[in-house]
Amino acid sequence: MAAENGPSLGRLASVYSEVQTSRLHHALRLPSVLCSQFSLVDGPPSSATGNPDEIAKLFPNLFGQPSATLVPAKEAVEGKALKVGVVLSGGQAPGGHNVICGIFDFLQEHAKGSTMYGFKGGPAGVMKCKYVELNTDFVYPYRNQGGFDMICSGRDKIETPEQFKQAEDTANKLELDGLVVIGGDDSNTNACLIAEYFRGKNLKTRVIGCPKTIDGDLKCHEVPTSFGFDTACKIYSEMIGNVMTDARSSGKYYHFVRLMGRAASHITLECALQTHPNIALIGEEVAAKKQTLKNVTDYITDIVCKRAELGYNYGVILIPEGLIDFVPEVQKLIAELNEFLAHDIVDEAGVWKNKLEQESKKLFEFLPPSIQEQLLLERDPHGNVQVAKIETEKMLIAMVETELERRKTEGKYKGNFIGQSHFFGYEGRCGLPTNFDASYCYALGYGAGALLQCGKTGLISSVGNLAAPVSEWTAGGTALTSLMDVERRHVIFSSIFFSISDFALHKRNSTGKFKPVIKKAMVELEGAPFKKFASLRDEWAIKNRYISPGPIQFIGSGADAVNRTLLLELGVQA
Repeated sequence: MAAENGPSLGRLASVYSEVQTSRLHHALRLPSVLCSQFSLVDGPPSSATGNPDEIAKLFPNLFGQPSATLVPAKEAVEGKALKVGVVLSGGQAPGGHNVICGIFDFLQEHAKGSTMYGFKGGPAGVMKCKYVELNTDFVYPYRNQGGFDMICSGRDKIETPEQFKQAEDTANKLELDGLVVIGGDDSNTNACLIAEYFRGKNLKTRVIGCPKTIDGDLKCHEVPTSFGFDTACKIYSEMIGNVMTDARSSGKYYHFVRLMGRAASHITLECALQTHPNIALIGEEVAAKKQTLKNVTDYITDIVCKRAELGYNYGVILIPEGLIDFVPEVQKLIAELNEFLAHDIVDEAGVWKNKLEQESKKLFEFLPPSIQEQLLLERDPHGNVQVAKIETEKMLIAMVETELERRKTEGKYKGNFIGQSHFFGYEGRCGLPTNFDASYCYALGYGAGALLQCGKTGLISSVGNLAAPVSEWTAGGTALTSLMDVERRHVIFSSIFFSISDFALHKRNSTGKFKPVIKKAMVELEGAPFKKFASLRDEWAIKNRYISPGPIQFIGSGADAVNRTLLLELGVQA
């Protein structure tokens, strides 16, 4: 087992910009329930999002445990000193540092004498026992700052017997009372597995999750939003607004903007609500309507032609990163490719394509060569196509150009079309968190500390009533197993999935493995955000209703504004 790998230099606040410094001194507010004495009230026994019988077998020690709510108490409970570890898991999201600060401050104020360890480089730091002991001076420069560089993140998972044993050894060596896992749906699934394992081994280490992902697809009634979504969408919306002004100024470019969101189109939808593009493609709608790539191309082309008739040879089109995954015919092709690549290899002569079904082979050969190559790239650890590497925006530009040329020869189009491609991705992951994300993250961390002090494990820190002032927010924890279902995932590597208490955590068949997963929250076509968008998009398509939100504001008008998706979902904005 590795020891602490030397001191971490950390940040120097002395070199900060004026804005960074002002954010450093920004006072964070807490829900009133966390500002005084509190106690924990358990709710009713929980179930699961799907397949509860299967989830009960997979998590015999945790399944059915209630969610919990923090409520005011008359007397303070004297908290003993705790030893708590924290780990960042998965991609960066604005506000992660404030979650850590919230945990740290809770321990300083409610469990004096506590020790906090930051595991370095994600879950690998837990397995290898690589950590830094956090103290006031070390934590200070990261308050209200973007990034994950305080301890850095990683995409490793703790899932084999050897890895679980390594995590156990680390927990025992550091005498951990608690471990907080800050991550998305996969990371919080992993947190639940660790909590189950630790409880099965009678370890004192309790595990709490925190909801992180800019994609906005980790949410439910009890967890209204994941942190980072608000900030990332506002960063992207500023950039989209700039592109809109450029389009209107030059009068000759169509900007195709691909946005983050591999599995769900929440970012594209929110940015559309903030900026009013001419077209915004929502993957979930494409899937529901069983649209083909030609349908999507014709939809864009029809609007380009209508705008040309009005003298507008420019526009802005928003595309979710995972669009190609939503097109049914492409889903079928990808499923066949996943199955083929899991057991076979691609030959240079192209004979391998004969193993595809005829329709899939025809579609594959119809795609531009660059997209063909991208569909054959190495799969992610779950056996899925890495859609972030598929340049969907360039594919659509090429397909729209081809269709417009056809219409031009038929005399149906007389305009000019020049496509410009953009991918707004990493730019949104590490910005200075908005006032909302800064406070939300701080409350999530502070609440996680309270849950650990109350002896809870296998919960995800939950903060609610988010449309109200921060003082009126609620805090508590939601049972992670209540968010779970089972799902088949293709696994193309040799490691096996660990079983807990002799229950297998997957079911095998000829095409893949079943795993417990926290179900991703997709854009609901009957939900208020999409309905709002759908009611306005026809006007946006033809008339230029562009909005340029400008940069994120920290003081003054709009500084405390919350993203439209959350407000619409909470029913406080028409």
